[in-house]
Amino acid sequence: MITRRQFLKAGAVLLATPATASPLLNPASIAKYVTPLAIPPVMPPLPPAGGPTDRYVIGIRQFRQQILPPGSPSTTVWGYGSPHHPHTFSSPAFTLEATVGRPVQLEWVNELVDAAGNHLEHLLPVDPTLHWANPPGGPSGRDSRPTFTATPGSYRGPVPIVTHLHGGYNDDHSDGHPEAWYLPAARNIPAGYATEGRQYADFQARSANRHGTSWRPGSAIFHYGNDQRPATMWYHDHTLGITRLNVYAGLAGFYLLRGGPHDLPPGVLPGPGDHPHEIPIVVQDRSFAADGSLFYPGSRRRFDHFPGPYIPGSDLSPIWNPEFFGDTMMVNGRTWPYLTVEPRRYRFRLLNGCNSRFLHLKIVTDPVARRPVSPALPLWQIGSEGGFLPKPIQTGRLLLAPAERADVIVDFAAFRPGTALYLINEAPDGPFQGDPHARPADPATTGQVMKFLVGRRTGTDRTVPPDQLTLPTVTPVGPATRTRAVALLEQNSQTIKGAGPAAVLLGTLEHGPKARMWSDPITENPAVGATETWEIHNFTKDAHPIHVHEVQFQVADRRRPGGPARPPDPREQGHKDTVIAYPGEITRIRATFDRAGLFVWHCHILEHEDNEMMRPYRVGD
Repeated sequence: MITRRQFLKAGAVLLATPATASPLLNPASIAKYVTPLAIPPVMPPLPPAGGPTDRYVIGIRQFRQQILPPGSPSTTVWGYGSPHHPHTFSSPAFTLEATVGRPVQLEWVNELVDAAGNHLEHLLPVDPTLHWANPPGGPSGRDSRPTFTATPGSYRGPVPIVTHLHGGYNDDHSDGHPEAWYLPAARNIPAGYATEGRQYADFQARSANRHGTSWRPGSAIFHYGNDQRPATMWYHDHTLGITRLNVYAGLAGFYLLRGGPHDLPPGVLPGPGDHPHEIPIVVQDRSFAADGSLFYPGSRRRFDHFPGPYIPGSDLSPIWNPEFFGDTMMVNGRTWPYLTVEPRRYRFRLLNGCNSRFLHLKIVTDPVARRPVSPALPLWQIGSEGGFLPKPIQTGRLLLAPAERADVIVDFAAFRPGTALYLINEAPDGPFQGDPHARPADPATTGQVMKFLVGRRTGTDRTVPPDQLTLPTVTPVGPATRTRAVALLEQNSQTIKGAGPAAVLLGTLEHGPKARMWSDPITENPAVGATETWEIHNFTKDAHPIHVHEVQFQVADRRRPGGPARPPDPREQGHKDTVIAYPGEITRIRATFDRAGLFVWHCHILEHEDNEMMRPYRVGD
């Protein structure tokens, strides 16, 4: 047991440690609406085109990008791109365009090496005390929570990666399992390091057996069947214990699946092209140092001022922050950009790509007006994560949790050229709890997202008005044969009274909630073909976006314990892969588990996911 004297002594040492990083950049000093919105181009496939499968090689590299306005320093980031087309490396990445029923074969290559072929270190502070990939542990200690005799600093070795297609319906060996990571094929990997995660070899063998493909060191070949409804998906890193850092460094991109019987004919909706009226938009929050580099906390102290002691003097990790909220809004890899629009209809595929931040989006005429602001025009939502909704939904504001997507139509036809409109955010600058009276984001910074400047029309808008759209039929998930109760939990320190949280966890309900660690035996094991209702009991004070891999589910209802059921929000009437579980409530979802394999489910607040709020589940034996 740690005494108060030991507590204060350790705290004094930590507080006396000098800061050596560049000072933070004041977000109020960053010019807004001077940079045009970057629209991600389409990722080029490998030649020859026209065969039965679209083939890609995509690398992960480090490079510099102009995220801040012109005249500001550039920022070192990581991003995906085609090694055969070096200009394609970008963050967010170029968009992968896919067609329903046409498979994609994609080799993901870890190229986080320097010009000499030596491994790069992480751009951000890596907490080695979490249950994480842990390459230094070697084959026997990888994918574990290592022990220490003194509080460690940030891990500075080679970086593991693995990519997940979020929303994809694929075999487990192509899902981007957190323990299927791999290091770059660098010249200087330290002796004894594990170069791949526990699941990598098994997935490699099964992929080769099914598809006849051979994985090279430092890479993995995934196969996406695209046998699902057209939808807005995205790809991002999913490495055990460092997803928050790899995504924050830049590893994310859109995957747009089109066509098939559940899509609309060309011309009905605004579309892509040389002058696109369909635009993917990912909103992320970041903080920057004065030298333009990304800032992410290097100490737990930034979260709650806890001075220590940290592991091994307590059970609190020294670097991990339970949540992180950047002070600058970034859209498609640019801070506070603008988009010139014609007075016509647009289709925006919106993604909340933030680590922890929820978004409440509106389009208004005055970006700094007193909150709440009356919307200047409606958003017509026509789709969510799993494709089209049953019918268009008109709304003045749009709630998006991390990883949620919304397919929306916005009609600028009523506005004269020269009109300025603004996309703003009224969700809080902190944990989201579903409180409508919570203080909204700072109107001067994180309460603003981007600007729309209405220009002149260049042609006739022949698309169908959203209130006249007939969307493809949504087939409901069938009746459940089993109901499964799961729990969302928060764990404070077990060694220092009043300190915490030490971790955020998933669990089961067995005579009350029981926390389960990532390493505990699997407790969710649906039979192949089973349809189950999952009752998600949230025992924490915050809302959590819960993502279940492999399936598209439907939200059944929500309720307080012992209270009446509340139907899902209109925007949740379609198929989804991520759902908001509100504090103190039971959120019920229903899904059919028709693909055998080893998958995961987790909170998509990435800081939570990286510290135990993720569990493996298996479909079938």
